[in-house]
Amino acid sequence: MALMMLTSCQDASHPSAEDSVQIEMHDERQNPNVTTTEGHDLAATEITSEPPTETEIQQPGSVLQVDWSKIDSGVSPIAATNYDYPFALDSQPVTSYMSFFDVDAPTAQHNLTVGMASNEALSRVLDQLSNHYVAHELTDGNDIKLIIHTTADVAPSRHDYVFADEFARGLSLPIIIQPDGSKRPNQ
Repeated sequence: MALMMLTSCQDASHPSAEDSVQIEMHDERQNPNVTTTEGHDLAATEITSEPPTETEIQQPGSVLQVDWSKIDSGVSPIAATNYDYPFALDSQPVTSYMSFFDVDAPTAQHNLTVGMASNEALSRVLDQLSNHYVAHELTDGNDIKLIIHTTADVAPSRHDYVFADEFARGLSLPIIIQPDGSKRPNQ
């Protein structure tokens, strides 16, 4: 307490070493994730959030594994034939898709719905891929799937994602992680 009274009398524009120590000690008590370097230099104070997960701690030459359990929506899949689609079989979007991709009406109806909902699945995967993501594509035709192109240090894998959002709830979208992309140094 005496130290605080003495330091408060000093010119506020020139903090002393004791001020720096007091400030850092206060920060450490309020936030256990604050770390400092030796010598109590405020400029060297680093604030961290949570400890890194296994997928964030990646050694050079190691392979990143997508943890599908973190992506899973927890929704049970339903058969595509039992789904109440937002597009009628004879609607203009369905007939246009049918003629463009040479598929039948139920396939067009399904692909339109899944394609519009695909960002739900993509965003969950991108949360894990971070800077390993290169590009993605949604295939059209009889077998719709989301292919995510990554850097070579990601393990190839496949997962059937079940949508949670009401628009496509219960429908499945196959996701393929394909480590065939590369990034230029400035990307």
